[in-house]
Amino acid sequence: MFLAGEFLTADRLNRLQPVDYEAPATAALAVATTTYADIPGCSLTLNTTTPGAAFKAWGVFDCSVTTTNTTALIVGRLLVDGVNQNGIAVYAMDTADRATIGMVWTGTLGAAGSHTLKLQGALTAAVASGGSILQSDTKLLVTITEIA
Repeated sequence: MFLAGEFLTADRLNRLQPVDYEAPATAALAVATTTYADIPGCSLTLNTTTPGAAFKAWGVFDCSVTTTNTTALIVGRLLVDGVNQNGIAVYAMDTADRATIGMVWTGTLGAAGSHTLKLQGALTAAVASGGSILQSDTKLLVTITEIA
């Protein structure tokens, strides 16, 4: 918030501009267990200058099913500073198929400083050679809006 008659600095005005960060996958992630694993390349470490910066994160997961299963799902999630965010991307494994699925997360980064956001993938039930989250169309996009 700016008060009437207040002097504005360039640094403070620059914080009003949202900044985009992008991290495309650098390799596929084979998913066959319920243990979440990092998707190679889909990790961002960035710095904020003020506490309470807002983030919007879009995760896109290029899912390919190897072994069909009517109860298992390929799932993707976002971690912010090691904390799982609410909501997951979900892809059903009932046909040997491929689809690009997405999920959006929003939140606030508590303190100023370094923050790490990353995508992970897993299955909801273990299946031998269940599937993959492919490199070609998997990506993390984050927009940071600082407080002026």
